[in-house]
Amino acid sequence: MKYFRSLKSEWIKTRRSAASWLCLIGGFFIPIIWLIVFLKDHTSINNYQIEIWQRHFMRLWQNMAFFLLPMGAILASSLITQMEFKNNTWKQLHTTPQSLTTVFLSKFSVILLLTIKFFVFFNIGIILSAIIPTLLFEGKLPIESIPVTYILKWDLKFFIAILPIVAIQYLISLNFKNFLVPIGVGLVLTIGSLIGMKWEYIYFSPYSFCVLLMMPLKNSTLNMHLVALLHFIVIMTVSYVLYIRKKEKG
Repeated sequence: MKYFRSLKSEWIKTRRSAASWLCLIGGFFIPIIWLIVFLKDHTSINNYQIEIWQRHFMRLWQNMAFFLLPMGAILASSLITQMEFKNNTWKQLHTTPQSLTTVFLSKFSVILLLTIKFFVFFNIGIILSAIIPTLLFEGKLPIESIPVTYILKWDLKFFIAILPIVAIQYLISLNFKNFLVPIGVGLVLTIGSLIGMKWEYIYFSPYSFCVLLMMPLKNSTLNMHLVALLHFIVIMTVSYVLYIRKKEKG
């Protein structure tokens, strides 16, 4: 019960925050660009002729997954955690009648909820960017129905792929007061992972899994979703232990 009260309290803090606006703007950014392209060229997803939704969906995810999704996770994780440092309220938070475990989990849960919120906005944007041009130029809906199962399946895959990034950014943000440290580390590791994508052991990088969904390693039999979940569990365990044992919390 205390966990849900804490979660509600942490969620209220995000209202009108930079992290909340980041989800909205980031979620609609790529779909709006593709909508403008369709409107400019007077085309629609019906031009794909077959598997129109699948092709449209994966094109937008390809644009998102390589850099914008990891950076969005980096920024959101850092913004939520750094909120207490910015307002100098960590000590006040730790004097409330809730355990350190509750504080740790509720803050991380808010980051996950914001990530889900981003996915919802992105999916809405994908659908609108496809429907609006067909209605304007053809006076009808796309020739194929929306493959809900396909979309949800890939959403789940990308959600799992982003978990290690969220976890490691949470770890770094909890241990450094300077907002630029987690942002800088995340940016360097993201770019480094993109550069090293041809390395056969790139899956050791928590920042590689979003790209690996689009560009699987050749001759690899590894289940990348399980590897990503393993990264996530290990990083979160380390993060929790460091947080509990940290003498000066904020």
